[in-house]
Amino acid sequence: MGIGIPKGGSNRKWDKEDKLRIVKRYLNEGIGRIALAKEENISGGMLYIWIQKYLDEGEQGLVNNKKKGNHYAAIHTSKTLSEVDRLRLIVAKQEVEIERLKKGYLVKGAGANKEFVITKDVSLK
Repeated sequence: MGIGIPKGGSNRKWDKEDKLRIVKRYLNEGIGRIALAKEENISGGMLYIWIQKYLDEGEQGLVNNKKKGNHYAAIHTSKTLSEVDRLRLIVAKQEVEIERLKKGYLVKGAGANKEFVITKDVSLK
């Protein structure tokens, strides 16, 4: 059995208050980083990152920043696109297709049924 979360489990989300409490314990109580990390059940590397962010940016460095995600995903699912956005989507799709062809494969199907076919096995004429 390995260390860490079990397969299929999710990572724990640490809020700013918990991070701040742990970092202040490290700075004020003089506990070693690895010992404190084991005690709090986090990795030493994660604690190191929190400490560095706190020292560089203060409490604001411990705030969880939401990831932006794929900004093209909303365009694909939007039903009401302006003419400019519709054309941008077409251009983006064509650029992806050109890059795939340069690398030597085609995409057949869509969604879960997508299949990548090597172009040397397929006639492009």
